[in-house]
Amino acid sequence: MADATAVSSTASSTAAPPAVTMPLRRAAFALALLLGLQPIATDVYLPALPLLTQSLGAPMAAAQLTMSALILAFGIAQLVWGPVADRFGRRPVLLIGLALYALSGFGSALATSIDQLVAWRVLQGVAVAAAVVCARAIVRDLYEPVAGARVMSLALSGLAVIALGGPALGGALAGQFGWRATLALVGLAGVAALVYVGWQLPETVRRRDPAATRPGPLLRNWATMLRHPVYRAWMLLIACTYGGLFTILAASPFVYVRVFGLTGTQVGLTLAWGAVVYLVSTFVGRRWIARHGMAGTVRRGAVFTLAGGMVALLATQVPSGALWWLLAAHGLYSFGHGMHQPCGQAGAVGPFPHAAGAAAALAGFVLALVAFTVGLWLGRSLVDADTVWPLASGIAFWATATAAVAWTLVQRHVEH
Repeated sequence: MADATAVSSTASSTAAPPAVTMPLRRAAFALALLLGLQPIATDVYLPALPLLTQSLGAPMAAAQLTMSALILAFGIAQLVWGPVADRFGRRPVLLIGLALYALSGFGSALATSIDQLVAWRVLQGVAVAAAVVCARAIVRDLYEPVAGARVMSLALSGLAVIALGGPALGGALAGQFGWRATLALVGLAGVAALVYVGWQLPETVRRRDPAATRPGPLLRNWATMLRHPVYRAWMLLIACTYGGLFTILAASPFVYVRVFGLTGTQVGLTLAWGAVVYLVSTFVGRRWIARHGMAGTVRRGAVFTLAGGMVALLATQVPSGALWWLLAAHGLYSFGHGMHQPCGQAGAVGPFPHAAGAAAALAGFVLALVAFTVGLWLGRSLVDADTVWPLASGIAFWATATAAVAWTLVQRHVEH
């Protein structure tokens, strides 16, 4: 196994400052708020996508670009924000990112063309990257990997509550006030997060790294991380499991409206169903992490993930009950996702405590690249496709990939 100490640092050899401590629930709340900005930016407006497409006269591929462009910007920007957060600290990056998040939310609500909307969503992806990469790095600043996985699971319970209310609220707002109201809500969420971080969240970096943003040391750090088998295992796990979740989030509104005739509010409720299951899985996951460890937890979670993929394929064979099979697949996949995400996010930054920002950034970039690719594929496969196949086959593919990583690489390289 590669040595985590190989990651370069020019920090002083003198003793590091005392570690920052935060009450457990306060830390979990802050993490949930920061991580929750991503589903707020995506899930809340998903039920409004069909309305948005019609209002702006946009083709299907352009509508999907409002999501995939955000994801691509989110991934690339993490490569910048992560090292910057290691160099200057988490708070400055968070304050700048959250201000941009609020601005881009209100700008999106005022867009008069699909091109303007895509541009604002790109800026929002840059802003979300600052929040998410700092949140993942903060976990490593405060906790060792196993403890971090449990705290991350608690934070993701809060995120699940946000994800639970987001689609339903977005669907209701879109139905009552139009699609612009859902994006204005995103801007308000950014304002709330900015106020909370400025008021309550301390700096968690114990020792800033002056070399963190220098190209040479940074590239060497990333090369070391990619050679680290534990890092690779967790990075691939969270990328694969998010690939399936993104497929569900991006494809289901179109499939449910076109194939089954659901309204925007009903689509929001189907997405909320997945969030309910995800919330339950985070509670179960915390018990499993304590009892079975991180590797044991994802091994068990992969059973549910793969089952969700197989059930999704059944939906293509039983047209009369396809909606219920898809909802069952969504639930099973969400349950497994609730096991994989906290373990994978805490595990990926675990080997690199002095470069947690850079480690979180690289893993986040790979995750976002997967989601961007999925978005491009859906933009093509959903054009004039009144069928469940793009949704069902996407879930099945990523379920298989996730289970394969969980049962091979994670079991081989992570301590049990």
